[in-house]
Amino acid sequence: MAEVCSIRLWGVPEAVLADRAYDANSLSAHLASIGFEAVIPSTRSRKTPIPHNPLIYKLRNHIERCFNKRKHFRRVATRFDRLAKHYLAFVHIAASMIWMR
Repeated sequence: MAEVCSIRLWGVPEAVLADRAYDANSLSAHLASIGFEAVIPSTRSRKTPIPHNPLIYKLRNHIERCFNKRKHFRRVATRFDRLAKHYLAFVHIAASMIWMR
């Protein structure tokens, strides 16, 4: 499954991380026009590969692992809470529990 992640440093997005499924010239051009760095590896079928920053792309793996660990909490995975503030509160609790492990 393809996922897109954005890196935020101090509240200002700087880069958009995505997997090979999002390798499109139109997406890269759009991201550049609004001031984001597109960190998307090229598909293997592309004749001229577009360079990307592999160090920033490694962060995508950490982000995906974080979301995967949060999904182990049943309440987060199934969204039992009706109100967004209750759901967000439990997301914070789950993140704290993961961090304390």
